[in-house]
Amino acid sequence: MSEYPPLELLVAGERLGCEGRETIDVLDPATGEAFAALPKATPADLDSALEAAARGFKAWRVTSADQREAILRKGAALIRERAQAIGAAITREQGKPVKDGVGEVLYCAMLLEFYAAESRRNYGKTLVRPEGQRVEVRHEPVGPVAGFSAWNFPAINVMRKIGGALAAGCSVIVKPSEETPAGGLEIVRCLLDAGVPGDVCQVVFGVPDEVSRHLLASPVIRKITFTGSTAVGKHLARLAADDLKRATLELGGHGPVLVFKDADIERTLDVMVTAKYRNAGQVCVSPTRFLVEADVFDRFSEGFAQRARAIRVGNGFDAQTQMGPMASQRGPDGLQAKIADAREKGAKLLAGGNRIGNQGFFHEPTVLAEVPLDAAIMNEEPFGPVALINPMPGEAAMVEEANRLPYGLAAYAWTGDQARRMRLANGIEAGMIAFNAASVSAIDAPFGGVKWSGYGLEDGAEGVQACMVTKTVHESF
Repeated sequence: MSEYPPLELLVAGERLGCEGRETIDVLDPATGEAFAALPKATPADLDSALEAAARGFKAWRVTSADQREAILRKGAALIRERAQAIGAAITREQGKPVKDGVGEVLYCAMLLEFYAAESRRNYGKTLVRPEGQRVEVRHEPVGPVAGFSAWNFPAINVMRKIGGALAAGCSVIVKPSEETPAGGLEIVRCLLDAGVPGDVCQVVFGVPDEVSRHLLASPVIRKITFTGSTAVGKHLARLAADDLKRATLELGGHGPVLVFKDADIERTLDVMVTAKYRNAGQVCVSPTRFLVEADVFDRFSEGFAQRARAIRVGNGFDAQTQMGPMASQRGPDGLQAKIADAREKGAKLLAGGNRIGNQGFFHEPTVLAEVPLDAAIMNEEPFGPVALINPMPGEAAMVEEANRLPYGLAAYAWTGDQARRMRLANGIEAGMIAFNAASVSAIDAPFGGVKWSGYGLEDGAEGVQACMVTKTVHESF
């Protein structure tokens, strides 16, 4: 087990520790015990961060694209060098297996490398006009950005808040989750060590609602970006609306998976069972509602349950572990309530269903079948290691059920019929769809949802454009 890094605020180039500040306990999800103290930013700390962000923006926006690219590339190199240590810190605070924590960090490096190159691809355009006239369309950085990230991916969520903004020429104040602070904090330390000015990228912690209200009340902040629950996203959107701040919101989902009888069922099971229990199901794009054509329902549900029971659950530092604990006590508590409700309403338990042990936040990989639509778990994102498998009569019913909920983040479908894939691509309401695959994330592809899953995009060129404003310049001469 690697040494856990010191926790502190990074404000205006200074490292501010716990002395003279209230603190928050950080818990080990494998034991439930507190093992580190996190300082809470005072109102004066937040004011200093805002003043620094304003200064930093003025300097960073006029830093050449070549310079920004070079600094961000150096930051990516440092992230790669420190990936093992950062990944281990993520396992300590969040629970996922170390290899998954390291993989998360390496994805951050890849994404930052892409964003670094995008610093130089900020293309505007010149419109056609008669001689003596000129119209130029320009893209300029929106201004200081406030980013708020969730605990399930401590590093990636923070990188998505800061990478595009820095590439665009914006300054950023980011608040990683207080439950998993080190992953994001270490990513920012890499950037500062690479040469990003301390006024340009800052980290604060505290009571989330108090920090968000303080930052969003300031005219310094021009944009907010948030990953988390739909309820909190709606709250932040209302705060942003008071000052017409731009917003990117990546919120909850309830991922449907449409499985047709012409699919390769064994391959579908091998891929999707792994995807379902990745990070103990604590993934915004986690496949959750499996809508299976009736002809293959029994085979699919039995194969799914068999594979779920074989998953090795344990401490993320154990090399044999395939699924770690849930990140906090809320996880197993909430899941137990939803499983009980579903079973009371008639759902069949095919695998799991229980907590594991009496230490930490472990829960069995769980499979429920024939789950009634009025069960809470069919309507509220479970955000845990549970798969819901229901038989469906055919394509039309499957699409209707996929679109029934107000969420539209990620969807999945398995079929060998190309014409059907085109129909599903047109008919399913989601920001991202994967056919015969489990991944909906790539560094050069936009990431985001529709309906209650939020608006705005991260990753890809769109992640940089989300931090830009458009200016049209009309000229006569």
